[in-house]
Amino acid sequence: MRIGYVSLQGRGATDACIAAVVAELRSAGARLAGTVQTNFDRAKSHPCDMDLMVLPAGPVLRISQDLGPGASGCRLNGGVLEDAVMQAARHLARADLLVVNKFGKLEAEGRGFVPLIAEAMEREIPVIVGVNGLNLPAFLRFTDGTAKQLTCAPAEIAKWLSGQPAL
Repeated sequence: MRIGYVSLQGRGATDACIAAVVAELRSAGARLAGTVQTNFDRAKSHPCDMDLMVLPAGPVLRISQDLGPGASGCRLNGGVLEDAVMQAARHLARADLLVVNKFGKLEAEGRGFVPLIAEAMEREIPVIVGVNGLNLPAFLRFTDGTAKQLTCAPAEIAKWLSGQPAL
């Protein structure tokens, strides 16, 4: 069972790292399941729109919702995220790797991608997860401390995937 995570400071840094690693792995021929997040800045209504591309080849789903200018709650559309999980699950059996763009609030509550991560681990499919600092304690509890922190270096991640010690 191998589960690794990337947790970088800065808005969108982890998402960008995961996307770069996915691009590198795809070009190397890896069979991927999961999701990659892209953020698009918006001027006034909220900080950004969040889209998920379901791996390996789509669709792209908008997981953010516009709650209006006075909203202070979560912008995540949980229903769309659950749809992304179901679509990603269809590709797991043929995957070399499960990529989860973010272990977020839903995952910290045991929902979202948690069942798919558990299934991948049962099938001995490696998993890479993006984790923000807020949800890192919940992620580490979920993995019982077995997750390996990875840097945003495709070569290191490739070595980790192959089971070789990282440099």
